[in-house]
Amino acid sequence: MTNVETMLHRVRPDLLAMKPSALRAFDEEVSAIPGIIKLTLGEPDFNTPEHIKQAGIRSIEQNHTHYPQAAGIPALREAAAGFLNEKYRLHYTPEEIIVTVGATEAIWASLGALIQPGDKVIVPIPAWGLYMNVIELLGATPVFIDTEPDGYELNPEKLRAVLDENGDSVRALVLNFPNNPTGKTLRRPKLQAIANVLKDYPVFAIADEVYSELTFGEPHVSLAELLPEQTLLLNGVSKSHAMTGWRIGVIAGAQPIIDQVFKFHQASVTSAAYPMEDAAVEAFTAGKDDGREMAQDYEKRGRFLYQALVDLGFDVVEPEGAFYLYCKVPAWLNEDDATFCRRLAYEAQVAVSAGTAFGPSGKNHFRISYASSLADLKEAARRIGVYLDKRRAE
Repeated sequence: MTNVETMLHRVRPDLLAMKPSALRAFDEEVSAIPGIIKLTLGEPDFNTPEHIKQAGIRSIEQNHTHYPQAAGIPALREAAAGFLNEKYRLHYTPEEIIVTVGATEAIWASLGALIQPGDKVIVPIPAWGLYMNVIELLGATPVFIDTEPDGYELNPEKLRAVLDENGDSVRALVLNFPNNPTGKTLRRPKLQAIANVLKDYPVFAIADEVYSELTFGEPHVSLAELLPEQTLLLNGVSKSHAMTGWRIGVIAGAQPIIDQVFKFHQASVTSAAYPMEDAAVEAFTAGKDDGREMAQDYEKRGRFLYQALVDLGFDVVEPEGAFYLYCKVPAWLNEDDATFCRRLAYEAQVAVSAGTAFGPSGKNHFRISYASSLADLKEAARRIGVYLDKRRAE
């Protein structure tokens, strides 16, 4: 055994056991396939609006290239509070906002500030795999509630039963809506029922609402409106303003709690980058409705692809927000989700994501990101149809 191998065994065992993102690994693999249509990653295909890009350029020209305040520049904290308050009937002050390095760091900082080894965190599944990774790295245990039997919505009665069964060991619930990967969201009556359950328990709600501006039909309702004292609200500009690469997220919560979350954030990253924060000020103010314009286009694409896949015989969750479709692998193919996705990519040149990346309930499902041009989506649907006909003829 070499010295490096010896030292590798001194690395945390839970980190050694953790696998890199299967979604990104598969995306990188299939990128080399000639003519591939990639419907894998949750990446808006819009460019960042020009007025936001210009705000970032002005920031650099004004030499805003030094350390900003750790919790975020005052202008951005004020802009984020104003955006959330106006859009979602909330009442945050700038002091109740932390600016993070994307919503990813917001998840890490929120859970990191709350969880101790041995705790349990409730995660309705299917869900983005990062939640489970962070929970486990913090020494806690995810407790899953499978939402498929309830139309991919968290059932309040099942939530209460899990809370009662696990008692004081439950520290938090992670709730993502509109949801990645299903595209489902929670409307006010169901969300109120969930809030009514949570009020009876000393449990935090980590509400990941980063797709809030990409809600179809009825306006988005935030859990923070219904449960302000227990909720840590996560949001940002990545999805709403096509700013994934700018890495700006926010955490909002009651100040006594947010003050503690700030300590974890500061110890993790110090701060987000100054020019990115200046650009986000522009997004939350002059660009406050940019996301709604994008949402209209996403909805058209989602409706088209949903119907196209239903016509091909797929069992598909009807989208209500974000830019994802969640589908079952046809039983007659007699193969798991990973095999289906790999064959579809190599034989039909259409790349989608295997459902097992989103928790145990994702077996034999797959996710399609329709953040792509309508022309690509039409061609992808055509190729999938040809592929299925070929498989039936085998």
